[in-house]
Amino acid sequence: MPNPALWSVGGPNCFDNSGKATIDSAVSHGGKQSVRIDPGSSYCGHAFIINNKVATMGPVVYGRFYIRLATALGDPHVTFMSMHDAIESVDGSMQDLRMGGQSGILMWNRSKDDATLPSLSPTGISLSAKLPAATWTCIEFGLNSAMGTLQTWVNGTSVAALQLDSMQTADIDQAWLASRPSWKPQVTDLKLGWEAYGGNGNTVWLDDVALHTSRIGCGS
Repeated sequence: MPNPALWSVGGPNCFDNSGKATIDSAVSHGGKQSVRIDPGSSYCGHAFIINNKVATMGPVVYGRFYIRLATALGDPHVTFMSMHDAIESVDGSMQDLRMGGQSGILMWNRSKDDATLPSLSPTGISLSAKLPAATWTCIEFGLNSAMGTLQTWVNGTSVAALQLDSMQTADIDQAWLASRPSWKPQVTDLKLGWEAYGGNGNTVWLDDVALHTSRIGCGS
């Protein structure tokens, strides 16, 4: 079982214990087991495994995890990674920087203003990546709270639509930057699981999760 001093189970908004995170010996990527997420049927039935180590890592955080979906990403908005964003939560509300899917593609989402990276335009959608069903996918991210940058790789390849820098790029980060030009991520945890906003359940497997202050890569 995961070390309880490092990992807990809950949800980014609410958690009613109907969603489950369990150790699965039937499906795995790097070893003999993985974490299986089975969401409940209610809105608060989502389930995430939560690690708070990010809060002590400093301004630069890199992450890597493998994810396997029972059903490929569809049109509805869903989240499978959520990170509490302290810079957005100063007014007493709990705000997260999220990664998930919408319009069939991988995307970032900022809960404060519901901004998306990329913009969900035909061009933005075409520049992102899809997550197929029943296949292990390696996802990497890099966040720099000092620079305000965000990087994303899928199976070791940088995805053009999922990069955030200080220069506004049409259909990618232009709307994100224009909405909150002074935003810089200040994340304090890592949550991996499944949250849907329209009843779109999915069984999710997670494996080989890693955090570091430099890029990890898919083979390490």
